[in-house]
Amino acid sequence: MTRAVNAAGVALTEQSEGLKLTAYLCPAGRLTIGYGHTGPDVTPGMTITEAQAQELLLQDLATAGNGVSQAVTVALTDNQYAALTDFAFNLGVSALTQSTLLRLLNQGDYAGAADQFLVWDKAHVNGQLVTLPGLAARRQEERALFLTA
Repeated sequence: MTRAVNAAGVALTEQSEGLKLTAYLCPAGRLTIGYGHTGPDVTPGMTITEAQAQELLLQDLATAGNGVSQAVTVALTDNQYAALTDFAFNLGVSALTQSTLLRLLNQGDYAGAADQFLVWDKAHVNGQLVTLPGLAARRQEERALFLTA
């Protein structure tokens, strides 16, 4: 059974992604629509409704959440799960599975894992790895949610 992301987690993803009802190219050069939805179903010039954007977001969070559930071997609070799901939604489940964040978490080092969110604040822009203020803010929000009981 898929674990649902709580309201705080959905709000974090919505706030971080923003809502765009017409397809656009994200900073990484991917065709994107709604709340950060990407994939072969997104086409240039495509438009969707707010309700469709919400449905795509919930589907995308469920996919990311399944990846989190498969990767994490320790107990998670709803907020920890939500923070990790936003992280996996944004960066991909493979980034989570290969991360020091996950290794520390699965060793039971929740505090160490929380601090690892902050490492993931860079993206490739014009071939250079640079810190993006939006990513830095998102990682701070994820860490804060992760540390909230």
